[in-house]
Amino acid sequence: MTAVHESLMTTEEFEELARAADRISEGVRLEFIDGQLGAKAMPDGDHGRIMQWLIRTFLLFRPELFLAAEQGLRVERYQKGRARPDGALADSEAFVGQGEWADPAPVLLVVEVTSNDQDTERRDRQEKPRAYAATGIPIYLLIDRDSCEVTVHSSPQSGRYEQILRVPFGATVKLPEPVNLELDTDPLKNWVR
Repeated sequence: MTAVHESLMTTEEFEELARAADRISEGVRLEFIDGQLGAKAMPDGDHGRIMQWLIRTFLLFRPELFLAAEQGLRVERYQKGRARPDGALADSEAFVGQGEWADPAPVLLVVEVTSNDQDTERRDRQEKPRAYAATGIPIYLLIDRDSCEVTVHSSPQSGRYEQILRVPFGATVKLPEPVNLELDTDPLKNWVR
C-alpha cells in the first residue's frame, strides 16, 4: 500500500519555483513527484558520457527516435507531477512546441543514470518507477552506477511495472517493445565512479 503525502504546493506553484530556480542558480534542476519537491544533482562527466553513449546507440539502431536529454515531463496520476528524466526516448518530433513540461504520451522509454547524491535510493529506485509506471511510460531504464547494474522496468499496469529485469554491467539486455533493442552494457564499466 502506498502512503499518500500531502502536497507542499500546487503544480502551478512548483512550475513558478522551477522557473525562478533556473534564473537564480545555474544548474539547479527541480522535480515535483508524488507531491514532494526534489532537486537533482548536477551530472558529472561519467554521467554525461553515459548519456552520449545512449544517444548514439539509439540513433544507430532506432534513427526515427531521439533520446531527448532533460526534457521535463508531466507525470503521475492526473498530470500533477513534474519529472526531468536524464533522457526520454520518443519520435524525433514528439516534443516540438510543448514547452518545458511535455505530455508523456509519446514517450517509449525514460532513462535515469544514478548520481552521487543522498536521494538516489528514494528518487531513482522508488519514486520514479512508480511515477513513470502510473503515467503509462512503457519502459524505465535505470543505469545504476552504485551497484553496476542496469534495470529495465516494463509492462506498466495499475501504477507499477510488472516486469523488472536487472543485469550487471557487461551483460546484454533486451529492451522490450515498443523499443525492441538489445543493449550491450559492456561500455558502462568504463564510466563508474
